[in-house]
Amino acid sequence: MANEVNLNRLAIFAALVRAGSFTAAAERLGLTKAMVSQHLAKLERELGVTLLLRSTRRMALTEAGSAFLADCERILADTAAAIERVGKSQETPSGTLRLTTTTDYGTAVVAPALAGFMRLHPQVRVDLSLDDQISDLIAERFDLSIRIGWLRDSGMRALRLAGFRELAVASPAYLAEHGTPRTPAELAGHDWIAVSLLATPLRWTFTNPDGTRRTVRMRQAAQANSTIAARALVLGGTGVSVLPDYLVTEDIRAGRLVAVLAQYPLRGGGVHAVYPGKQMPAKVRVFIEHLRGYLAARA
Repeated sequence: MANEVNLNRLAIFAALVRAGSFTAAAERLGLTKAMVSQHLAKLERELGVTLLLRSTRRMALTEAGSAFLADCERILADTAAAIERVGKSQETPSGTLRLTTTTDYGTAVVAPALAGFMRLHPQVRVDLSLDDQISDLIAERFDLSIRIGWLRDSGMRALRLAGFRELAVASPAYLAEHGTPRTPAELAGHDWIAVSLLATPLRWTFTNPDGTRRTVRMRQAAQANSTIAARALVLGGTGVSVLPDYLVTEDIRAGRLVAVLAQYPLRGGGVHAVYPGKQMPAKVRVFIEHLRGYLAARA
């Protein structure tokens, strides 16, 4: 039956016909003449047809053999082309780069980095998905995830690209009205904008100048389910919040926000490229290199 056919024998059959004799085919394939003959006999038995008529001096294709040869040559050509395409995908960026990351990091960092990447590699199409939940890369067919924070145990492979700091920030107007906290303990008396996506949005641990740590529980004035929304609330003067530096650095430079308690740092996090599979396609590898360079230039 067809599903029992050893497909390696298709290549041997085609090589035999091209060579014109068992002896020549054996030399080209690096096999013995007897092995070539055995492969042909087994192929005919698997197919249930005679492909070649042979005598001691010559061989000729049967009608079935001639039709089967045309199909074999097409299959072998398609296989060679497929192998070449796979090889090129490991060497030259091409196709669609499908990646996912968080809403805030995607908006502030990944999308601008992708714009530059696409100018350098116009042959690569991009499909960017922003989601604050961790995606299943295999089930959702993502090539790459840029994950922020602290990696959970995973069967995926990961590369650390950069780090980021968490900063306590408030608007100048809020601080003018409510005062600037001088110690972490004073934050407990301020209006707090919580990011509900976090595991402990109202509890933060600061490092004192002497290296000891102090955990403070905040008083919630409002909460939002994204750092982008929390940033908007803080910019509006409604309270204090802890936000990642990649989201607020420009606001601090422009004077729209003030970083408070800089001498009491919070725990930082990492930026990781996470991908499935052992080998990265060229489009993934080249984008990771591009993003790493983009992050270094921003630092």
